[in-house]
Amino acid sequence: MALRTIIADPMLRLLVAAVVLAAILPIPAANSHIAQSVANVGIFVLFLLNGMRVSRSEIGRGLLNWRFILPMVLWVFGAMALAGLGLSKLVAFGLPPLVAVGFLYLGVLPSTVQSATSYTTLADGNVGLSVISAALLNILGVFVSVPIFLLLGGTGEGAVGMETIERIALILLLPFVIGQLVQGWTSGWVARHKSRIVWLDRLVIALAVYVAFSGAVEQGIWGKLDPLAWGMLAVGIVLFLGVGNAGAWAASGALGLPRRDRIAFLFAGAQKSAAVGVPLATILFAREEAGFIVLPLLLYHFFQLVLAAPLASRLSSTKHLRDGGDYAAPTTRS
Repeated sequence: MALRTIIADPMLRLLVAAVVLAAILPIPAANSHIAQSVANVGIFVLFLLNGMRVSRSEIGRGLLNWRFILPMVLWVFGAMALAGLGLSKLVAFGLPPLVAVGFLYLGVLPSTVQSATSYTTLADGNVGLSVISAALLNILGVFVSVPIFLLLGGTGEGAVGMETIERIALILLLPFVIGQLVQGWTSGWVARHKSRIVWLDRLVIALAVYVAFSGAVEQGIWGKLDPLAWGMLAVGIVLFLGVGNAGAWAASGALGLPRRDRIAFLFAGAQKSAAVGVPLATILFAREEAGFIVLPLLLYHFFQLVLAAPLASRLSSTKHLRDGGDYAAPTTRS
């Protein structure tokens, strides 16, 4: 299943390729500033295009459905952030500090858009609600993920000062706002070049992973993670997957949402976005820190997709259940 997931998903193939390339041929320290500058330009373009693509009407429709959106925001940026904080403390004794704090960083990130929507579709969930909620979460994530991360005590081993906040504003927030302002003139162009823009997104994210992981390789990541550390990392990922998926399903049930809305809540609430997390990490943290901190995110991003495929199939097979009935928590077959 894991191998088939890598082969089928272009983004996963690029992420794996970026990590392997960084392990074999990391960017030399002398060229790191040039590589980071190139990655920053790519990230600026990525968020400019994101601003062009997310329509203001979709944002408005999502905000009107407060019964779904408000709990979703509280779950993603509240409950999942606290779960990340707890896991960062739990695994701290067996992991390097930067990798442990990576679980907190993972917890404060927004959900994916494309894969959450795709698996909601496969599971016969509310696709429109999934698209709108995931898009809103990504917009909010640009503004709130860093403040929540700092509020919960996550700074890595370095300080996050005004210079870093200014970089975030210039490289992430400014292009997104510009994209929102010009989307009335660029919507046709974006629609005509949709497939190329998607590939540009993927390549920019892969470049950011390559830059970040090169720094970790140069800092000796393989020597700093012994078998016990890899085991603790795996335990942390499994626990976070369990909290994310079982918790989102239980929370949506407690809210009394219809089944199709519960499915949308599940996939948007449990998945985490490498598209926001990796570029943000390369700006927020020093290059030699970022590769360690995004390691839990990269592994979680991979295994969330491995889990989502059979989970969506399982939910689809029980679509005869009607709204308002009693639903068991979704399970997967081995």
